[in-house]
Amino acid sequence: MTTTAPAPTARRVPEAVHRRRWAVLAVLLCSLLVVVLDSSILNVAMKTIASPAPTGLGATQSQLEWAVNAYTLVFAGLLFTAGLLGDRFGRKKALLIGMVLFGAGSLLCSLADTPGELIAFRAAMGLGGAFVMPATLAIIMNVFEREEQPRAIGIYSGAVGMAIAIGPVVGGILLAHFWWGSVFLVNVPIVVLAVAAMVWLVPDSRDPKPGRLDPTGVLLSILGLVALIYGIIQGGQDADFTTTHCWVPLLGGLVLLGLFVWQQQRASHPVLTIAWFRNRHFSASVVAIGLTFFALMGVTFFGVFYMQSIRGYSPLQAGLLLLPMAVGQLLVSPRARHAVTRFGVRATCTAGMLLIALAFGGFMLLGRETGIWVLEVLAFVQGVGMALVMPPATVTIMSSLPREKAGSGSAVSNTFRQVGGSLGVAILGAVLSTSYRDGIQNRLGALPAALRAPAGESIEGTLGVVQRVGPRAAGLVDPAKDAFMHAMHVTAFSAGVVAVIGAIVAAAFLPGRVGAPGAAPGAGPATGPGAAAPGAEAVPETAG
Repeated sequence: MTTTAPAPTARRVPEAVHRRRWAVLAVLLCSLLVVVLDSSILNVAMKTIASPAPTGLGATQSQLEWAVNAYTLVFAGLLFTAGLLGDRFGRKKALLIGMVLFGAGSLLCSLADTPGELIAFRAAMGLGGAFVMPATLAIIMNVFEREEQPRAIGIYSGAVGMAIAIGPVVGGILLAHFWWGSVFLVNVPIVVLAVAAMVWLVPDSRDPKPGRLDPTGVLLSILGLVALIYGIIQGGQDADFTTTHCWVPLLGGLVLLGLFVWQQQRASHPVLTIAWFRNRHFSASVVAIGLTFFALMGVTFFGVFYMQSIRGYSPLQAGLLLLPMAVGQLLVSPRARHAVTRFGVRATCTAGMLLIALAFGGFMLLGRETGIWVLEVLAFVQGVGMALVMPPATVTIMSSLPREKAGSGSAVSNTFRQVGGSLGVAILGAVLSTSYRDGIQNRLGALPAALRAPAGESIEGTLGVVQRVGPRAAGLVDPAKDAFMHAMHVTAFSAGVVAVIGAIVAAAFLPGRVGAPGAAPGAGPATGPGAAAPGAEAVPETAG
């Protein structure tokens, strides 16, 4: 009687792909570059877009917030679905579709004639981004063995720093020589080159047992987020959160999101697997990422106006002043794994959140004539803090899930990042707007009644009215700048409190050490080289 020897365990990734994994990573970073580049360029272009036509679109502060949040809401609302589609039909296909949609949305944004058109086309870009981000991280998790994944994710996170560094500088150069739409048009050639390289090099992968789509869950999540953030923005614009058109959408959004959680717990194929959040390491990691971007995006929003409206720097100069934050991320992100190895995830992320809080505390020391080197130091400290949070938290998230669910896990991580950033812009933007209006309101009596409302909404609104009225309103410039500085300090304090809360969450719930990626929530680390969770299979397709 003869016996058949068991077949050797298949490698999770074909050898040809495994050998060129670093080239695959380099190509995938292009997708990250174009998405982050767009956000950082937009931050520098805010003041120009707020300027009256033909220089800009004459967008109000609330319209600027919606230009940011329209992208974020569509992105975050569809991330779960996009991650499931990538897991089901192939992550490479999802990546390519997302890049094409993102490029088309960028082209349309560059041609927008009104703030409303810009907001709509930014939403189209968000649709593309929703397919790009989960597919990118999922592919990285599939082409790298688990012992190299922390290094790969560190490089992935460090590329955020490079994109943040390049974006404002490129945006400043473009705005110095071309019209405001050029900051979106620049995405198009990057997308074309990236898509060509991805078609040739990036392998495809999928979940062998994908779940069905859940349109009810998708609809509830989108409507809930839109209603919630709309109410926050409206409250900041009106400087009154008790008005009907503020608290009604706020309450409605919370109810819809509560229904979403309830429905997901009972759905046979949920958009979001609520059971994942029973793993405290997973939950703490996504909360840390969300709080990090909550504080970052809100402060970045007012930082641009501080540099340009208060200090008088050009868009290019403002972009160069953001470089230390990017340098901090770029230098530390790829090396964060060494801190994790020596001190553990808990200590590393807690230290990072405390550094972010320290930087926000420093913003409260900035004045109208403070040495600009103080801002540079604070920006660098903030960048280092973010670099100590993002890679370890991302590795912890991916380590808490089965490897075949890489797309869905990446979607969860990116959703909390985007929702955190969106809430940061909305809530901290509302704090900034409300504080500024309280500080300038009693100085607007000399203006015609029709101009008082736009003059009180933001410092750009005030300075725009001063420019329109002429010498009669020149006395408003200094009070407007003083009111903005006070509002900025209040907003920075609020962001610092959020960062301290993030540090407490990290210290209380993150692990001292993180297990190998591929272990299910609550399970021990995967065993064996390239081990996969039960039900996983080797990648069935190769590049091209």
